[in-house]
Amino acid sequence: MSVFLRYKICGIAVVFLPLLIGCSVGPDYQAAKSVMPPAWLEGWSIGIDAQPAELARWWTEFNDPLLNSLVERAAQSNLDLYVAEARIREARASQVLSEAGEWPTVDVSGSYSRNRSSGNAVGSPTQGAVAAPRSTNNLEQNLYRTGFDAGWEIDVFGGTRRSVEAARANVEAAIEDRRDVLVTLLGDVAKNYIDLRGGQRQLAVTQANLQAQQEILRLTRIRFDAGLASDLETAQAEGLAQTTAAQIPTLESGIKQITYRLDLLLGAQPGTTWNELSGQSPIPALPPQAHVGLPAELLRRRPDIRRAERQLAAATAQIGAATADLYPKFSLLGTFGLQSISASDWFTAQSRFWSIGPTIRWPVFDAGKIRANIEIRNAQQEQALKLYEKSVLSALGDVESALVNYGKEQTRYRSLLAAVNANRRALDMSNDLYTQGLVAFLNVLDAERAVYASENDLAQSEAIMASNLVALYKALGGGWDTR
Repeated sequence: MSVFLRYKICGIAVVFLPLLIGCSVGPDYQAAKSVMPPAWLEGWSIGIDAQPAELARWWTEFNDPLLNSLVERAAQSNLDLYVAEARIREARASQVLSEAGEWPTVDVSGSYSRNRSSGNAVGSPTQGAVAAPRSTNNLEQNLYRTGFDAGWEIDVFGGTRRSVEAARANVEAAIEDRRDVLVTLLGDVAKNYIDLRGGQRQLAVTQANLQAQQEILRLTRIRFDAGLASDLETAQAEGLAQTTAAQIPTLESGIKQITYRLDLLLGAQPGTTWNELSGQSPIPALPPQAHVGLPAELLRRRPDIRRAERQLAAATAQIGAATADLYPKFSLLGTFGLQSISASDWFTAQSRFWSIGPTIRWPVFDAGKIRANIEIRNAQQEQALKLYEKSVLSALGDVESALVNYGKEQTRYRSLLAAVNANRRALDMSNDLYTQGLVAFLNVLDAERAVYASENDLAQSEAIMASNLVALYKALGGGWDTR
């Protein structure tokens, strides 16, 4: 833009200043449009209800009072939530800071000084004449000053208003960020609790199998003493029992670590919840139907999508704030006060001074700094738009993956349940046949290993199903609007 054109616009702006106040340069934000699928691809999975649903308190569907208690305590004392809440307060303070730019500023000042002028710097009254010496009293004087300084930068082109708009969007993004932290927190609490019960279930299965294997070892030793079994069979039975026993410390260690993770999520010291969690309890039961709603509900339910949308709005407003620097800035400045060399006449009319008037400031040459800043803001807005689109696609992918995992694990669980029943029958038959001397002892050991493996897998699958349901509710964005 040429200098002549800029000054022409400046003159027009001054003439029509009252009309320009209220307009804002830069693009006006339009909510991003997202095309959502009409239904979930995996919505036909077993145990899935795709009708609209309210997921504010999804964890209560497990009907586990202790899980409900842990979730409520975590929502009250988790440290990550405290950090997120502090970020909200920070964003709100930044908004107030931006809004302050729309208002005049008034400063009150007061001063006193004792001054002495240089006697040699006093000019002579006549050119070339020698100045008469002045007394020390004439060179020294007091100066009293007090007054008000006021200034107001009139937001003609909306740069400040755009900054306020961006700050307001950042506050809303911070609120959504806290909600996203809450969604993650509730999911982590539920998953760790289910992992704990799953670990306890695996430990119980291992201990039960160890008892059965130790009983087989005892009977084998009796048969060996009676000359009905070989030393090899005894060694094989002992090896199987010791191998199973070696799994118990690992499972106990994993259970302890899970309780420590739960303590951290609750903002408590390690070991705080051990007494109430160490008791054996079943894995939380699945509800008859998991309510997932429709894909379009993700746009209002997922906090990360809502946060990305607010960040896009803030980035759009920042373009206008940067663009406003291309245009002149109009200000009104005023000063009023009292000034005197004597305190006795400080409050008289002769001590008053004041000044008031408009100013204009317009950058003529800045080596492309302003336009480079506009380019930066445009690039940031494009990034925010793509991140928003990515967040929507990621949310859809998360839900579809959670749906397929939940449905397929239920199918796997039913197969494992049938396998456990078949392996138990096989173990009973192997024991009977071995007692009758019709099969080798290796058949009993193989059947015992199969029972342990299938029962362990079944316990894991039961916990995985519950964890997959937690992942599904987390992917749906449930839990932040707990009211």
